[in-house]
Order: sequence, then C-alpha cells, then structure tokens
Amino acid sequence: MIYKNNNLSKYLLFVFAFCSIQAFSQNFTKQDTLRGSITPERAWWDLTHYHLDIKVDPSEKTIAGSNTIQYTVLEKGQKTLQVDLQPPLQMTKAIQNGEELEITHDGNAHFIHLKKRQKKGKVYRVEVFYEGKPKVAKRPPWDGGITWRKDANGLPFIASSCQGLGASVWWPCKDHMYDEVDSMKISVNVPKDLMNVSNGRLTKVEALDDDTKTYHWKVVNPINNYGVNINIGDYVYFGEKYEGENGTLDMDYYVLRDNLDKAKEQFKDAKRTLEAFEHWFGPYPFYEDSYKLVEAPYLGMEHQSSVTYGNGYENGYRGRDLSNTGWGMKFDFIIIHESGHEWFANNITNIDIADMWIHESFTNYSENLFLDYFYGKEASAAYVIGTRANIQNDRPIIGIYNVNHEGSGDMYYKGGNMLHMIRQLINDDAKWRSILRGLNKDFYHQTVTTQQIESYISEKSEIDLSAVFDQYLRTTDIPVLRYKREGNKLMYRWENSVDDFNMKVRLAVNKKLIWLSPTTTWQTKEIDTKVSTMELDPNFYVTMKEME
Repeated sequence: MIYKNNNLSKYLLFVFAFCSIQAFSQNFTKQDTLRGSITPERAWWDLTHYHLDIKVDPSEKTIAGSNTIQYTVLEKGQKTLQVDLQPPLQMTKAIQNGEELEITHDGNAHFIHLKKRQKKGKVYRVEVFYEGKPKVAKRPPWDGGITWRKDANGLPFIASSCQGLGASVWWPCKDHMYDEVDSMKISVNVPKDLMNVSNGRLTKVEALDDDTKTYHWKVVNPINNYGVNINIGDYVYFGEKYEGENGTLDMDYYVLRDNLDKAKEQFKDAKRTLEAFEHWFGPYPFYEDSYKLVEAPYLGMEHQSSVTYGNGYENGYRGRDLSNTGWGMKFDFIIIHESGHEWFANNITNIDIADMWIHESFTNYSENLFLDYFYGKEASAAYVIGTRANIQNDRPIIGIYNVNHEGSGDMYYKGGNMLHMIRQLINDDAKWRSILRGLNKDFYHQTVTTQQIESYISEKSEIDLSAVFDQYLRTTDIPVLRYKREGNKLMYRWENSVDDFNMKVRLAVNKKLIWLSPTTTWQTKEIDTKVSTMELDPNFYVTMKEME
C-alpha cells in the first residue's frame, strides 16, 4: 500500500537529491542506497499481499521456503522487480505463471526479470524461494536477526528481530518502509512439540506426518516489514477481553510454560496500557488482528499485533527506573513502551528510517502519558524530566535519507521531552489530546514524513512550531535563555539556537509565573518591582544564564 500525495512526491525528490550529497560525503555504499532508497525497480509496483510459507529447523538453525508476492502495477513498461534478501540466506529461484525467472543478484538486492508484460493497474504474483542459515542476532533487538536459544527445560526458544537491519535478514521482501503490504498470510512449520506465534490471528494448525506442525496466521491490516515476526517455543496460552472504543478486543498472551503464573500477574499492565493509550491516542489500530504479548528470548519489540516481551516479569526497564524518580517503577517498561508503538510505528509509520523519531519520540512520550492517566500530571512531568539525564546530544535526531540511516538515539528521551514541552506551549490539554488522537485518525494506517507530522501539529495547535522542530530534531544545541536585569527591567533573548528560534517560555519572576516570547534579538519587559529572582519552568528543555 503506497500513500499517494503529489506534494509528498515532490518533497521526496528534493530529499533524494539533497541527501544523496550528504550520503556521498559520509561514504555510504551502493548497498546502502539499494536498501534505503525508492529505486526504480521498487517504484513501479505497489505491494498488496504476501504469503510467507517457511520451515524453521531448530536443530540445523535454518529457514527454507517461499514468499508469494502480490502487487499492482503502477507504471507500464517495467519488467524488473527488486526483492531484498540478506546473506547468508540465498534466493534460489523466482516463478511467475509457472515459469522460472532470471535473477540478477547484487548483494542484498535481487533483481527479478519478468517475462510477462506488466499492464498498468493489473495485479500479478511472483513466488520467491529461499533457504539457508539466517544471520544470528548478536544483541537483539538492536543488532537483530534470528535468536536461537533454549528454554529452562532445554527446548528451542527462537525469535526474529530486525528493526533497522531490515526484515530481509530473515525473509525475502520489498524491504523499504514506504510501501506497506495491505494484508498477509504467515505459515510456519516447526517441530510438533513447539508452537509458532506470528502476527494477526491463528487460522489453522496442521499436523503433518513428519512430526511437525504448521501454524497459519492471517493479518488483515497493512503491516510494515520489520513488524512481521516469528516466535517459536514451548508456549502456553491465556487471554482476556478488553471493551475498548471500537468494541471487544481480543488480548492473547503466549508465554513459556514455566512462566505462566508470573505472566498472569505481570500482564495486568496490558489492559491498563490499552485504557490509557485509547484515551490519549484513539482506538487501538488493529482490532481485527487482535492484540498479543508474546514472550521472547530478548528484551522486546513492537511487532504489530504480536508485541514481544522479555523484561523478566518485573517493573521498570529490566528492574530499574530510567528516570531515577521512582515513577519508572510503577509500570512494566516493555509492555507500555512496545505497546505504544502500535499507534506510533505500526499505525503511523515513517517512510524513511531517517524519520524514526516519529516512532520513538512519541512512544517514549507515551510512557509519560501512561503515568499521567493513572498517577497525574506531576508524576508524568517528573518522569520525563528525569529521563533527560540519558540525553547525549551527540548528533541530530533526524538521520540521512535514502541510505537506511537512522538519527541519534536521542530520538527517545530528547524527543519525548520535546513533545512534553510542546504540550506546555499549547497550554490546553484538551487540544493536545485532540492532536494526538487526530494524528492517529488522519494518518491511519499510513506511511509519513517528518514534514507531514510537523505541519500537522503546527496547524492543529495554531502555533508555528517549525523552529522548535528544527532546533530539537535537526541540531544538537540546547537553547539558552540569556537575560540581564536593570531594576524592574528584564532584558532577554535566545542564544545557542537556530536563527529564527522564537519559542515561548514560562518562568517564575519574583516567584510569579509569567510567559516570555523571546527571539534571537534582545527584548525588554518591565516588571512591577525590582527583578530579584528568576526560575525557569523545568518542563522546558532549555537552560537560562544571566549576562555577567
């Protein structure tokens, strides 16, 4: 599914030209471009359906099978189709209409040469076969691949994780975020004493004569590639129902056999999460596909309708509070954070990973909103302010386009603080909530650019926030409110900022709260009495310094 927008197309052409210069200067490779750009061999066809049909062999640590790719032709006259698959996996053949097709292999990109004339508007299928030993995850989920482990009883415990690295590390696909497939079937064959849990709903389990079972899952909503997953283990199931904004939502939980009792207690946070996030963000975006928590042999990941969990059945982030305020121990970080991604990452998805802040900044901020919903504004503010200690300001949050390059990890804590600050600027919680809900309604199941999100928030808030976004997403500088006092006169301006920085700020002057509207030029404000004390509102991620 490709979101059609003429202005967006013009913007992407501009970004491609500008960022190609940046990419060249930073020594990106041809493979980076093939992975990260909308190549001509990708642009002419629109994904409509996948059927991933694979056999996973835990003893050999191999995957073999096929992916049937269904697509609609957007441009006539095209006959080469790019499908991505990363070594050491091998693409062995491709078939269309019963005929085997020629494939040109170029690293991770594989160019399939079609024989049949591709008519514009028509729907076609090509079946791609592959096999081999996929990359083993080194530090999942950050350095992903396939994790092959054993549980406490010695049984295989296997899972995929591939954000950033790309889904093509374990299955052949059109591995670019701009085009989400409309629907998908996932069939996974495993030894009979194991279960596979994937996205969507389980439609059938086939017991075969070779002591294996095939689990068939069906996804009816658009899904991004890295959101697709396999989870294989000695799982047991329990579940519950949530009466939400769009009706009854099935909440299904799959955990290792020995952890059932712990999970029944810890997963109580799941319902609380849905309640808080439906309030702030609107209806859960995938009622038709259900909501799942699935135990995994790594920390966790936002796989769509199949959120993976490995936080040790304890509150906080692996038992610690990322804010050092105490509030981070009030919830299970992985349940709240990864579930928040169902709205920001899975419902609203970045076109290019350079704009990954759309996923991570909003979802980091969702932790704040969870606390706000259950414990109040003071608790949520203390939490997000406390996380500032984790900000590095090492490089910009927005990365380089068209080369699969994400920006700084500050997209989490700094991005969350930026959004918290925008809430202060709007100074109307009902309006702020309507903006968050509006994003998920107006960009429902869409891939987007940062410009679309920035413009939407500015438009709906009726505040031009472009300088704020430029400052916090595109630079590493933190604005300084420089001031000087002369009797009852206060002089002030912004420094260490972008040229047009004009963000309002709240502070206490003589212990009385006031708003200032500084720019990068000096301004003067008269106060009723001599300016004796000044204190910055800590909800603003800026600093303040007096002129000597």
